[in-house]
Amino acid sequence: MQLAQVVNTFGRAMRRRYGYKVHKLPIDAGFTCPNRDGNRGRGGCTFCNNRSFSPNGRRASIPDQLDTGARIVRRLTRAARYLAYFQAYTNTYAAVEELAPLYDEALRHDDVIGLSVGTRPDCVPDEVLDLLCAHRDRGREVWLELGLQSAFDDSLRRVNRGHGFAEYADAVRRARRRGLQVCTHLIVGLPGERAADSLVSLERVLEHGVDGLKVHPLHVVRGTKLALEWRRGGYRPLALEDYAEVAAEIVRRSPPQIVFHRLTGTAGRTLLLAPEWCAGKWAVLNRIARILDPACAGAAAPAAP
Repeated sequence: MQLAQVVNTFGRAMRRRYGYKVHKLPIDAGFTCPNRDGNRGRGGCTFCNNRSFSPNGRRASIPDQLDTGARIVRRLTRAARYLAYFQAYTNTYAAVEELAPLYDEALRHDDVIGLSVGTRPDCVPDEVLDLLCAHRDRGREVWLELGLQSAFDDSLRRVNRGHGFAEYADAVRRARRRGLQVCTHLIVGLPGERAADSLVSLERVLEHGVDGLKVHPLHVVRGTKLALEWRRGGYRPLALEDYAEVAAEIVRRSPPQIVFHRLTGTAGRTLLLAPEWCAGKWAVLNRIARILDPACAGAAAPAAP
């Protein structure tokens, strides 16, 4: 049984909408973050090393990153079309006059049908939302991905996010008023949080309205403040079983129309410190699928060795 038979995955939703497979192609467009450059803080989030999820690097142009990504994804998944996923750091952290040419450059790629723009809740002024809506109104698939991580302000302060839940609620209200699709990022296992806290964060997100969710475990990677905390014994990562139970419960408690863009997260073995199971995704997805439906002998693919 496939994971998409028990979860409304992004791939399933896009195939239903377009009739073919759509995949996101990650882009690093050279942005930074307001809690790195001194606007809101220094050092960035305690868990963040963008090399762990941004494989393309900043040396390649946007068209080159898209071409490279499309070649790899087409071979692995046979995807027919793509969303240009502005992923690394805060991808609305610039004036509209600077953002518009970058988004336009990605959309000129022959096989790109839309945008997925990752950003922070405190970096989406009305003019940015209007820019994204303009692409949506021209028939493009557009998602605004808001990195919330937790609905608890104490947790956000502890990981140096530089914003609170109020900024998230305001950004969502303005985006949804325009009919813009919102995907909210939540991290399970933040320092000081219990499993029940992740479920409270989910409830608060659902109360404000959301179209998609991206859920993943907190993992410790090199070059971060969290790595120092972990080495000193101040942070203990989740076990696979514990994470899978929480992720499955998040799926159960979410309305059926919610699109799950991700249900786990990984980091390369050269960067990952802990937990070891975050080096691969299939074992995690298999476990979540089996919890949701015990008839699942395997989810999206065989478990990674």
